[in-house]
Amino acid sequence: MIRNRFAVFVAASLFSIAFGTNGQSATQTAPPIPGNTEKDLQEFVATPGVSGFESQLGDKIFAELQAFHPVRDNLGNILVTVGTGTPRRLIVTPIDEPGYVVSGITPDGYLHVQRLPQFVLPPVFNELYSAQPVRVQTNSGKWIDGVIAGLSVHLQPGRTDAPKSSEIGNMYVDIGADSAAEVRKAGVDNLCPVIIDRRLFVLNESAMYAGASVGDRFGAAALIELLRNLDATKLKGSLTVAFVVQQWSAARGLQRVLTTNQFDEMVYVGRLLAGGPVPGVEGVRRAPRQEPGSGVLVGQEQTNGTLTGLAADLKQAADANQIPIAADFSGGIVPRSYLELPSMPAKWAHVGIATAWADTPAEVISARDLAALEHLLEAYAQGSVPPASAATPGRVLSASDARPIGQPPSNTELLRRLTESYGVSEHEGLVRDAIKRLLPSWAETETDDSGDLILHVGSATVTPKNPSILVVAHMDEIGFVVKSISNDGRLEVTGGGGEMSFFLGHPALVHTPTEDHDAIMELPNGWDEPKFEWPRRRDEDVVRVDVGARTPDEVARLGIKAGDTITIPKAYRPLLGTRANARSFDDRVGDTALISAAWNFGGPLKDRNVTFVFSTGEELGLYGAAATAKRLAAEGHPPDYVFAVDTFVSSDSPLEDKWFADAPIGKGFVIRAIDNSNIVRPDLVDKLIQMARTNKIPIQFGVTGGGNDGSAFTRYGSVDIALGWPLRYSHSPAEVVDTRDVDALARIVAAISRGW
Repeated sequence: MIRNRFAVFVAASLFSIAFGTNGQSATQTAPPIPGNTEKDLQEFVATPGVSGFESQLGDKIFAELQAFHPVRDNLGNILVTVGTGTPRRLIVTPIDEPGYVVSGITPDGYLHVQRLPQFVLPPVFNELYSAQPVRVQTNSGKWIDGVIAGLSVHLQPGRTDAPKSSEIGNMYVDIGADSAAEVRKAGVDNLCPVIIDRRLFVLNESAMYAGASVGDRFGAAALIELLRNLDATKLKGSLTVAFVVQQWSAARGLQRVLTTNQFDEMVYVGRLLAGGPVPGVEGVRRAPRQEPGSGVLVGQEQTNGTLTGLAADLKQAADANQIPIAADFSGGIVPRSYLELPSMPAKWAHVGIATAWADTPAEVISARDLAALEHLLEAYAQGSVPPASAATPGRVLSASDARPIGQPPSNTELLRRLTESYGVSEHEGLVRDAIKRLLPSWAETETDDSGDLILHVGSATVTPKNPSILVVAHMDEIGFVVKSISNDGRLEVTGGGGEMSFFLGHPALVHTPTEDHDAIMELPNGWDEPKFEWPRRRDEDVVRVDVGARTPDEVARLGIKAGDTITIPKAYRPLLGTRANARSFDDRVGDTALISAAWNFGGPLKDRNVTFVFSTGEELGLYGAAATAKRLAAEGHPPDYVFAVDTFVSSDSPLEDKWFADAPIGKGFVIRAIDNSNIVRPDLVDKLIQMARTNKIPIQFGVTGGGNDGSAFTRYGSVDIALGWPLRYSHSPAEVVDTRDVDALARIVAAISRGW
């Protein structure tokens, strides 16, 4: 199945040949990737380089090349020349990537953006930025955290004309500012670049590399490795190695190099490019078709079954060194222009490697393909290739912070440590363990059969003046579960809980009992077609996940099996002021409030009957809370009052209507007076407002979507009073809170426990 390019390609227009003296396949002959390349690629992917704004990446490349006395022109191109005389050869690669620049600032502190380039990218490019963490470069060169606003799933039922995230006018960057003045004070203004937050993901122990811009960076890593291993005594004539800018913007850097220099030969190293529509065939576009693992690819706009010129020379070098090589379609590397294009060298060729899911945050390349490309470039440059070096995996696994708490932590520290723990519904063990570590030493907990963590804060006798109170917050987060392993090594998973574009087409983590594995969430069929629309999806529908394995046995060797969970990676990221971003604030903020209140008590509450419950499976249907409610009723003592602490999904967003769920972040905790599962009696709303004002706790109240754990108790006679905090962009990687609201929530939980 063709997954990584536009639609269908006319098979007769291409040919593919697997080379090797013994007819070996690409995976058999390709050498392992050198360790330095993985390190370089990791650093280059982590360094943003939007077209026209590549200076920081250029600085790193320039520093790496100091031994070769590099030259940098006023456009930003970097050139190294080794040797003298003829033939004058050029090996060139681009270093820029597509992204955005700030194009305006709204009065309430959001950033408008324009895309670079404006055209040629797949239709889903904008959508895959929606509700994602991003980074914004300030005028001083510093990068600060932000998010792209996304629609909150709980607020969409009933909307008939929701904004489309594919339209650039609906893209807003939230850096935590309340005004245009705050934005500019932070050093952000028009023309500041914006890029999706990223790192290099290593699939199947260095078998594949994934992540935003990896298809734009492999050339730079390969050319630096070429120079690192180059034996200048074997060169014939002169060799210029160039790293060019603004390739995505009309190939301006390449045009500069070709116009101001004369070369006899050129090897262009970079991703293969999609072409335009096939004349006379509606909906069909020309595009590369090879998958990662195909070896080195020679890109050609027209093929007739034979390689000629420099491409034939490269094939000969590949054959002699048992390097797998194949031909594939690629669009032109210099787009048409109203200006006369520079002359190409008499001999030139375009080489690259296959990029799956091109131009998405989940781009994938093969490490072996990259190694093969490096060795072919060495063979071309100096006529021979040294023996392959052993691979040095560069994978770094994240681990949760397990140090015990010995003194009251700040709410921000609690929230950071909880959000960075992973716990998909019914797999909350790591979160439960983190909560235990974060509670004060006096807090003795128990775990029931449903996995709920229970803390009896006070166990005094219940009287009319001393009612029994239960405060509940859930531990689970949205995610996916492995249902089966397909014959091609992909994982077939179900679950979700948010917009498909928030997760599919993005890097992911597969959580096994012993470790986490990097992966990517595959996109639906047809994702790269011009008229693609996201299919309506249910949580039970199957999504495919790639961990870099190609057989079930390879998956098994990784220790991955059915029942393991998958999430989108996350981190606690401070924004401006008191605001922060992380996935799974729902409901780690609620957990934080309960833990903070426990520290506030200093010990068990005397003369009070209060129980804290950290529940499981809320996102699946209040599983843990329902089990606890049923058990307490069977034991004959359901709580009098249940305070369910969960998200107040807020319309405090440029994408939402303010007629519903209007609770601005930063203005205090919220009484969820009405949601989809419960209505709080007006007299109890008034009582809680009075309690908050007496304790000088900022408070809001309102109507929102979704349900809450407390509703599971009402059928047994309990009164449900739902509490929350305003959250932007719920059920997405871009969730945003104001930590002042977290503080207010923790204070009201403590006040209720002491005096309701």
